[in-house]
Amino acid sequence: MPIRYNFEKKINELHKDLIKMGTLIEQSLDDAIQALIKQDVSLAKKVIDKDDEIDNMELRIEKECLLLIVTQQPIATDLRDIASVLKIITDLERIGDHCTDISEYTIRLANEQYIKPLIHIPQMAEAVKSMIKDTIDSCVKKDIDLARSVCQRDDTIDDYFDEIVNELMSLMVEKSSVVKQCTDFLFIVKYLERMGDHATNIAEWIIFTVTGEHI
Repeated sequence: MPIRYNFEKKINELHKDLIKMGTLIEQSLDDAIQALIKQDVSLAKKVIDKDDEIDNMELRIEKECLLLIVTQQPIATDLRDIASVLKIITDLERIGDHCTDISEYTIRLANEQYIKPLIHIPQMAEAVKSMIKDTIDSCVKKDIDLARSVCQRDDTIDDYFDEIVNELMSLMVEKSSVVKQCTDFLFIVKYLERMGDHATNIAEWIIFTVTGEHI
């Protein structure tokens, strides 16, 4: 069997594992936000427990990447492809950590009546999830236009962040008794904003590895 065929087969398997990890992260983010909306402690704990699975997946993919580098000694585009996967799993693992962080705040808030219905936070989370999915698609398909669109969408996440923070600050000024709850929500939106940054980092790395262009 040709050596090139084996190498491409391994790369395809690597991409499949990357998609699985991305899907797991998207589900964790979905569950974390649903748990927050419904004040579902059981679901929040499930997200926290799943973090070990995400960590193990990162280690397994990292091992596959290093094994490919050692045994196949890839160069040029092939090496950059593997380097992209290594970069992506690191950022994805950190996004998984932030899902856990949000779930821990959900447990803290579980017995409190929310000061208002959650509207913008779930919308912000949905926008972040879309960015995460598209970064992985752009890596696997080498779709630079899609990667660039992810970078551009970070401005939308920043706009959500500014809007929610301003709203929470106004509520705290109006009513001192809600300061603690508003502070907890400030941390939650900060974690979402960082997730958007991680997705943007990944997209910028993909653009660099394919074109050599820093943006």
